[in-house]
Amino acid sequence: MTTDTDTKARNFRALHERDGAFVIPNPWDVGTARILASMGFEALATTSAGFAFSLGLPDGAITRDQALAHCRDIVAATDLPVSADLEGGFADEPADVAETIRLAADTGLAGHQHQAAATLARRLQLPVQLVQLRGAADSGGAPAPPPIAGPHGHQTRRCRRFRIGRRSGA
Repeated sequence: MTTDTDTKARNFRALHERDGAFVIPNPWDVGTARILASMGFEALATTSAGFAFSLGLPDGAITRDQALAHCRDIVAATDLPVSADLEGGFADEPADVAETIRLAADTGLAGHQHQAAATLARRLQLPVQLVQLRGAADSGGAPAPPPIAGPHGHQTRRCRRFRIGRRSGA
């Protein structure tokens, strides 16, 4: 594919900043990514559940390395910007979540979701998730990756609040 990561990130951010909503489908493999791109979608978002199911695994059973390899494959499959489902960062400690985000940025992603509401237990740990993300954003060392702090990257928020009964707020 020919579109560079920075251009994809700018395009992805523009989708979020324009008037109205846009639909972002979830391919579970390279084939569905290419089909969705050919249908005219403007961006893609990986699905941890769909990817796990395609491997015959339950949701939540994929490893960080598997998720990152999957991200790399989906990003390479089309010229569209891709946002990744990074579960809960595949870690509990903010520094480890930061490492996941840094590694994810190296795959060419334009954004990511950090799923604080994946299960009831995680929903109850929202303050912990916020601390993880803040720690990931503030961690030193490697440059901040586009998905969380780059000039054009965008961390997406999901619409799970509708599913869990909260119609306003994050």
